[in-house]
Amino acid sequence: MPLQNRVTPTGDIIATPHRGMFTGNRGIIHDPATKTLTRRWASRAWLTCLCEFRDRRREVMGGRSWTELFFLDEATAFAAGHRPCFFCRRQDANRFRAAWEQGNGIANVRAGDMDAVLHAERLSSGKKRLHALAMPLQKLPDGVMLQEGDESYLIVAGRALSWSPAGYRQAANALQGAMLLTPPSTVRAFSSGYRPVLHPSAFYVPSPLVREG
Repeated sequence: MPLQNRVTPTGDIIATPHRGMFTGNRGIIHDPATKTLTRRWASRAWLTCLCEFRDRRREVMGGRSWTELFFLDEATAFAAGHRPCFFCRRQDANRFRAAWEQGNGIANVRAGDMDAVLHAERLSSGKKRLHALAMPLQKLPDGVMLQEGDESYLIVAGRALSWSPAGYRQAANALQGAMLLTPPSTVRAFSSGYRPVLHPSAFYVPSPLVREG
């Protein structure tokens, strides 16, 4: 039985056998005796970390340390409200902070400052907060994620791809009423040059077939 430790773009935590490209945490949110979740977050620092770092090995949910969560890719983690870790991903974290400062017009930002903004943008009354689009879908930067109904979508090169725990596939609708999943401050960081790591399936989704006359 897979553990309940895979994060969706909406920030929910599900059980699935599919593996992700990144790990991360929201503090200690599990019971090590049963390896089950006791809550959904315990810290405002929602981090995205490397799955491999300095040859360290951890037993998932094995002790009273941070609870290992997993993400399909970095775009999924950002949509859920996470940011790069300054310990295991310092270079990426510094690049994100620089883009976040530029995009949001704020200088000398500390990690805690970003966490406070992201916390307000990702949750509303304890539930995932959605945001209205501030620009046409075709102008959204790569890596932004949207929600329409029960489906989540990734934007790449102006087109929408449907998210699943296994990867991305071609979207089946035009996303007329989609809302923004990725926190607005993070979207502005993307617009200022930060490029999130995307799952390989995002680059191999076939275009819709064109029927001849």
